[in-house]
Formats: sequence, structure tokens, C-alpha cells
Amino acid sequence: MNLTHLKVLDAVARHGSVTGAARELHYSQPSVSHHLGRLESATGAKLVQRVGRGIRLTPEGDLLARRATEILGRLDAASVELAARVGLRAGRVRLAGFQTVLSTLVPKAAVELARTHPGIELNLVDAHPEDGLRMLRAGHVDIALIFRHADTPLEDDGIRLTHLLDDPLYLVSDRPRQTLADHRDSAWVGGCERCRAAMVAACERAGFSPRVAYACDDTVVAQSLVAAGLGVAILNGLALHAHHAPGVHTTRLDEGARRIYAATYGEPPDPPATAALIEMLTSQA
Repeated sequence: MNLTHLKVLDAVARHGSVTGAARELHYSQPSVSHHLGRLESATGAKLVQRVGRGIRLTPEGDLLARRATEILGRLDAASVELAARVGLRAGRVRLAGFQTVLSTLVPKAAVELARTHPGIELNLVDAHPEDGLRMLRAGHVDIALIFRHADTPLEDDGIRLTHLLDDPLYLVSDRPRQTLADHRDSAWVGGCERCRAAMVAACERAGFSPRVAYACDDTVVAQSLVAAGLGVAILNGLALHAHHAPGVHTTRLDEGARRIYAATYGEPPDPPATAALIEMLTSQA
């Protein structure tokens, strides 16, 4: 196997066709087919199957394609790290973060990074923490901003965490000085199944299960629904810092704060550009 073979397989896996892979790599279609054939000869495994006019990966091909993605991501990261060793005059750092940190903490850190190290290129991607961790392990990003609740086990498979801040929960309603108990029978605005866990846990600690009438992950929309009197919600402080709708009242809850971390992968130390961005994130937090 060589890197050209792996790049071809990775492109075929992502596009689902020889034509799409050839277009991305600027190869001819026969050249892509040739590299796939060479890779099958090198591995002794059937990697692709013809299906009608297209192709699909065999289980062996899918396994190797996933490993190829990781290898190519690590190679790209290594190139960036090596360039960064020369100094912070140039380089790149890639960050995955969820919406509330991208709209509050990250812009401030990005401005400070650009001011102190103007030669560093910063790439950002919006990703849920679990998706960000997958991208981090695969080598597609250098830092993943994630959150963990008190009962969430921390990562222990090569992921290193830098604590940035604690993000408290707030009850959000259209009237001041409300408590959770006041809304035992109210309609609630909640996120998707994996995003509403903190809200459900807070209500259960107060002795009831919330009746989720509106499912919405957009905190701006959620506050608009609350302001209109259609329900109540529980939001994190960062979400309210990013946007606080007129007519919305907030009450801080004593429990349920989530901890925000900058996650990196592999043995320390981090590449200089990565370390510089983490320093900026920490100072802004």
C-alpha cells in the first residue's frame, strides 16, 4: 500500500463512485480504477463491488477506507506540526466547536490569536461534541471543544482535556422570579433527544418530568417561543450570553452546570499553534 492508493480509496468511499473520486483527485477514471486494482492486489482483499453502473465498498473495503481517512488526517496533522516547529510565524490550527462556544468564546480567542500570531491560519467547523471528538480522533481537527456533565465519564483513550469554564443552567420564562416547581404542568421547549438531557435531569430533580411540546435546538427560536408565552425552557449561560431575547426572564439554577473543555489527542506536548489557541481560549474563558 502507498498513500496514493489510500487517497483514492478514501475519495471513492466519500463520493461513492469512481467518477466523483476522479473529479476530486484530478485523475482519469481509468487511473482511479487502476489504483483500486493495485490496492486490492497489495492487500489480497476484494475492496469494491460493482453494483449496476456504480460501485460500493465491501466490508473489507469499508474497514480500510476508515483507516485510510485516519492515516491521511494524521499525515496532514503531522505536516502542520512539522511546519509549526519552525515557529509560530506560520502554521494552521483546526477547531471543532458547538454553537454556543462558536458564538461567544471562540471569536474572542480568534481575534487575540490573529493579533499575537498573524501568520497562523485558523479553520473552524460547527460540530456537536461527540462529532467533534470523532473528527479529532480521525485527525480532521486539532482541537475539539466539548462539554461534560457531572455524571459523564471523561475520555480515557488518548484524549486530553483542558478545562475552560463551567457553564450554569438557567430557567427561561416570560415572567420574573420563577422556579422549576412553578412549571410542573407547563409546556416546555426542549432540544433533540441528545440535547435535552440536562433539562430533563433538572426537572426530575425538582420532582417531575417535563412535557416537551416544542422540540428545537436553536436557542434563538427557543427564546422566541418562551417570550411569546408558548412554554418555558432551560438554557445554558453561554446560550444566553450569545442572545438574550426581549421579554425573557432568567433564573439561575443551583445544579446542572456543564464543564467546557478543549480536547486534544495524542501524547503531549501539543503543536505550538494548537497550544497557542488553547492559551487564548483559556484566557478568554
